[in-house]
Amino acid sequence: MNHWIDSPERLEAHFASWSGHKTVALDTEFVREKTYYPQLALVQLGVPGEILLIDPLVPGIPEVLKPWLLNPDICKIIHSPSEDLQAFSRGTGAVPVNIFDTQAAAALCGMGVGLGYQKLIETVTGTVLEKGETRSDWLKRPLTDSQCRYAADDVLYLHQVHELLSEKLQSLNRLHWLQADGERAVRNANNDIDDPFPHLGLSRAQGLDHRAQALLCRLLRWRDTKARISDKPKSWILDNELAAFLARSVPAQYNHFTAILDRSPKAPRKFRTELWEEVTRELTDSELAIPPIKNVDAIDKQKLRAMQEAVAKQAAALNIPEGLLASRKHLEVLLEGHWPGALEGWRRELLEPFITPLMPVLQE
Repeated sequence: MNHWIDSPERLEAHFASWSGHKTVALDTEFVREKTYYPQLALVQLGVPGEILLIDPLVPGIPEVLKPWLLNPDICKIIHSPSEDLQAFSRGTGAVPVNIFDTQAAAALCGMGVGLGYQKLIETVTGTVLEKGETRSDWLKRPLTDSQCRYAADDVLYLHQVHELLSEKLQSLNRLHWLQADGERAVRNANNDIDDPFPHLGLSRAQGLDHRAQALLCRLLRWRDTKARISDKPKSWILDNELAAFLARSVPAQYNHFTAILDRSPKAPRKFRTELWEEVTRELTDSELAIPPIKNVDAIDKQKLRAMQEAVAKQAAALNIPEGLLASRKHLEVLLEGHWPGALEGWRRELLEPFITPLMPVLQE
């Protein structure tokens, strides 16, 4: 049975009646088309035989949800929760703890990486779910019957999936891997800060000299801060292509700068004076001390290939996707002699005997 919850009192009453349930299905609907942060629009909770469709826009409901989300004794079954965690953080002030990510669990069970919810449900239960409300306006009230059915389906089958996957993970002795990854996801959501070196992940930055890289890093940091403060998408403030162009070819005069912006369909209409100041201000020593973008040609391709082969061999032995163990980006960090934080824990324990001999020895 589905219940529409639009008052804190009703939600508290249902939570009281659920006191014996230690495993609850969880999902959200959010909107992020015109904002930096996802806007929490609906929360779905499910126990066997009962589903709550909760309106988080009603005053008082986020305050009732918060202690429940933070209760470590309740396991929250959720599928691919990275953006959901951000939405909860923004909408309730709490990031759910004790999560069971069914997408990650399926990957650890050898069912493939990045498995979508509909595909997972079809694989496990044989049920084919509708996809018709994916792009609905979830902030509009009242929700349609079709939206409510779609939202309820997002938690209806999670208990069945959880039972199958948790049993398989226990038989494989991998449940603690999933728990560790879930704890890391929660930590990351709680420590949601901008990347201090955003230029490193930008393919358009390849080929820039060091001063241009430093300027690009500054522009992207400025962009990210503005996006957070204004709660607007990053690309609305300054898109990557224009940022790289300005870093590569610094305009000599303000009228040249505005002409470049006028020719760019994605150029910002606001903040032009501020952006000009960021483009032309002298780079500081600390800004010039940023780590440089890796030159693809400088990578030891032989050692990288050996690392990739070691990862592939381990992944094949475990029947899990290679990318779940380590990505190429992680291996490039290893080639510099460091273990990236994302590989700490069970991944490092598995890979260290094979990878360490291939890593350079750093001088003290």
